[in-house]
Amino acid sequence: MILAWLGAAAVGLSLGLLGSGGAILTVPILVYLVGHDEKSAIAESLAIVGAIAMAGVIRAAMQKRVDFRSAVLLAVPGIVGTYAGAHVAKYIPGAVQLVLLSVLMLTAATLMFRSRPAPTASLAESLSPPAAPARGPLWIIMVQGIGLGLTTGLVGVGGGFLIVPVLVLLRTLPMPSAIGTSLAIIAVNSTTGFLKYLSMLGDQPGGSGAALRVDWNIIGVFIAIGISGSLIGNALAGRLNQATLKRVFAVFLVVMAGYILVRQAPRVMPGVFGPAAPAALGASSNAAPDREP
Repeated sequence: MILAWLGAAAVGLSLGLLGSGGAILTVPILVYLVGHDEKSAIAESLAIVGAIAMAGVIRAAMQKRVDFRSAVLLAVPGIVGTYAGAHVAKYIPGAVQLVLLSVLMLTAATLMFRSRPAPTASLAESLSPPAAPARGPLWIIMVQGIGLGLTTGLVGVGGGFLIVPVLVLLRTLPMPSAIGTSLAIIAVNSTTGFLKYLSMLGDQPGGSGAALRVDWNIIGVFIAIGISGSLIGNALAGRLNQATLKRVFAVFLVVMAGYILVRQAPRVMPGVFGPAAPAALGASSNAAPDREP
């Protein structure tokens, strides 16, 4: 279980250091290190991510780094998308959800590899008030909000690595405000998804035949460790090279995505990738974690 606690700390650290990305690790950690079923892990991830994001929102709001208008424009349609994604997930096998998550990991890694450091502002620019957010077509913003919500509901990630670019490019928010605003959107979407999953899990049988459920003790510990890690990461963020951090994290995401694909692809398409592999630690079977002989 020590590895699981270290994983929870890594989630918080990455959120504090990068403003995104940490939530995408929560589901694999809960499945492969804690040993939970995929669907229970997704529900727990939404609770953990939502709580850590809410703590970040409070801190960002006190520093006036949350654009609430932009948050509302993306979060309101995001609620619809999250609810729909969680409802659809009820009919999708957990192994398929993990494969979708691995695809998102590879997408996030690609975006991190391709991102360039922002140009240094001149003295006059740094002293001038921030520019007002751009007013793009409302329907485009609503469609993006629904799409982000669908991602949250389907695979249990906050989607900060997708939300931040939208806020920077479409709403023209400065990066600190984009990060704070994205946390507000993540908190709303994650809470919506968690409540929907909570209402569905009782109808989903696990491998032992018993109804699936969430582990409130694990949720509480992960939230506490994650928030502590995010505070440490936030304090270190200004002292470390962001471009290097993103590339290191991107490499880790590629490795993790590859591992998930190797474990889950035989379960999704056994005729193509060989015989079905054993379920992930506890996934769909509530089995005990693998142990060394």
